[in-house]
Amino acid sequence: MILRVYRAITHEGQQDAFRAFLQNIAIPTLDKIDGMVSLTMGWPHETNPRMFSMIMIWRDLDALIGFTDENWREAVVHPDEAHLLEASFVDHFNVGEV
Repeated sequence: MILRVYRAITHEGQQDAFRAFLQNIAIPTLDKIDGMVSLTMGWPHETNPRMFSMIMIWRDLDALIGFTDENWREAVVHPDEAHLLEASFVDHFNVGEV
């Protein structure tokens, strides 16, 4: 399994609009994708009020590529969210036993 950690920093004042995008478009879309095992949101904290995170577990690399195409090493930025973001980042890890 692949753990994908997506982080986004919104432009100042765009936090509510980005939260609405996530709740109304991104999360419902991701929940329907074959191969998405789990999704956990990290909502902004007072120490970093413009930072959002999304932790996804994918069944395997093929499932992740089904979502991202061949650009799986890059953050997927939907056209409806691009203007809300100052920056976005993505990192990948193999899921393993503790």
